[in-house]
Amino acid sequence: MKKITCLSLLFFGFLNLLFAQEKYDVLIVGGGASGTAAGIAAARMGSKTLIVEPTTWLGGMLTSAGVSAIDGNHRLPSGIWGEFRDSLIAYYGSQQALSTGWVSNTLFEPKVGNEIFQRIAASEPNLRVSFQSEWKSAQYEDNRWTLVYERDGQTRKANAPILIDATELGDVAASLGLPYRLGMDSRAEIGEEFAPENGNDIVQDLTYVVTLQDYGKGSDQTIPKPNNYDPDEFACACAHADPITDNAPTLDCDKMLAYGKLPNGKYMINWPNCGNDHYVNLVELSDEERKMELEKAKQTSLRFVYYIQNELGYKHLGIVEDEYPTEDNLPMIPYHRESRRYYGLVDFTLPYVKSPYDAPNALYRTGVAVGDYTIDHHHKKNLNAPEIDFIKIRVPSYNVPLGALIPKNHPALILAEKSISVSNIVNGASRLQPVVLGIGHAAGVLASIASKNSKKLDETSIRQVQWGLLNQGAYIMPFIDLNPRDPHFRAMQKIGATGIFKGVGVPYLWANQTWFYPERPVAEYELMSGLKEVYPHLNEYWGASGDYLTGERFQAFLEMIKENTPFLEIAQVWKRKGLESDFRTDKILNRREVSVILDEILDPFSKPISWSGKYD
Repeated sequence: MKKITCLSLLFFGFLNLLFAQEKYDVLIVGGGASGTAAGIAAARMGSKTLIVEPTTWLGGMLTSAGVSAIDGNHRLPSGIWGEFRDSLIAYYGSQQALSTGWVSNTLFEPKVGNEIFQRIAASEPNLRVSFQSEWKSAQYEDNRWTLVYERDGQTRKANAPILIDATELGDVAASLGLPYRLGMDSRAEIGEEFAPENGNDIVQDLTYVVTLQDYGKGSDQTIPKPNNYDPDEFACACAHADPITDNAPTLDCDKMLAYGKLPNGKYMINWPNCGNDHYVNLVELSDEERKMELEKAKQTSLRFVYYIQNELGYKHLGIVEDEYPTEDNLPMIPYHRESRRYYGLVDFTLPYVKSPYDAPNALYRTGVAVGDYTIDHHHKKNLNAPEIDFIKIRVPSYNVPLGALIPKNHPALILAEKSISVSNIVNGASRLQPVVLGIGHAAGVLASIASKNSKKLDETSIRQVQWGLLNQGAYIMPFIDLNPRDPHFRAMQKIGATGIFKGVGVPYLWANQTWFYPERPVAEYELMSGLKEVYPHLNEYWGASGDYLTGERFQAFLEMIKENTPFLEIAQVWKRKGLESDFRTDKILNRREVSVILDEILDPFSKPISWSGKYD
């Protein structure tokens, strides 16, 4: 009897251990681009964090999907994106060694990208990654999440106050019944002049990327002829032109392949013009239906590879055999360009990208991730997709508002990856790799702060999240002429986020720009106009001229806001902050100098703002 009792206790003890809830501060479903960044960021904030990832890799579209040519943010090395690129430069030896293909300044081998993300993640003691794990359910009760997932054939549970949906298609939020948009928004619904008159459920084409290896001239790596092969499907693949110009297409097959040329003689095959883009809307399909449709996408890519080898004569280019841990040597996941887009505390739509300072609300003040790539949509494989003239939608660089990451109707769920509250059109820019890394970075900081403070997400301080990002080397304003290594970077970013000094946006080719111009002299009227937005009592003052601002006039303006701001106090701050020369009454001040002094003496960034960017 005693033996049976002991065995029973051991058995039930095993069950309790098996089904015990692991306790965390932050849970993340998905170790893709945003999930990886979120996990690293939250862990660095001191939060015990779990990432549940179905594959054996981290990085998602940059690695597991094979999209290892970075679109944009070359001059905006924000946060974890900048850290990742620095690691690539260290691995390959130089920035020039990453500039192997003409589509990007940063190209790399997917397996190298994964190794870097894994190394960074492993260096964070507060971060645990559960690989080869499938999430099964997520329930929120009594201010806590219970996440059920399977690993090694065992059911496990994890518990935390905050959860981030970093899945590729927003599947966790969907399982909770949160409302979302899918496909193209109607013009009337979203308020964008370039949107189609009638909405639909058409999403962007996806791609099953293929990585090829140059095995040397004379080698024949031609794959078996795929079923349903028709060379006419790819007849215009070599005819291409820069779509943001009016240039006629030219025939150049070498250039088509060089588009995604990677280091060490490899090629990323991710080609939109009569290439391996594939149209299917997977979002609302079952898991089994998704698998069937993705097999069709793989076959599209294999047909294109055969076309490259057999019709174009590149027989020496073969599918690389040691890049991915898969039986077919293809990436583990497809490149999803679009997801469900949930309804957030704010909607990130075209006016906030094209003219952020003239938009209905000052969402730029709430920015947490930056991007500079143009709006880029892939619809060439769906002949039913309405024509949208993306060439006319010229935009400057932009920042993503924090409220777009928080659903209207959940207190503890954060949206990441491509599921944020964004319009279909703007998703064409916000979906790109550095921006999604930035969204994840912001999600991790937000999650950590909300968890530590036991706050609902919509009660969390926007400025606290932004400050956390700045402390981790991230941009909150998309100023191309500022760099995190600048000792005054944070001060200028903060003053830019208050609206006291505004940037100058320029739609420029494939790398749009917003300039802060830190060394530009400040006019009295320029400064006073910005200060009035933050300090409304100054609206009665009309004594600011168009003259350049001198130290004497700056001191007078400061004393209108903070009484008894003596010359000596300003001079001491000037010296302590390492500003050049000395502070003098007759000195003409520039935007850098004024930003540093404002930040130190008035700290306008600390004034609370609403989700719409208004001062409380």
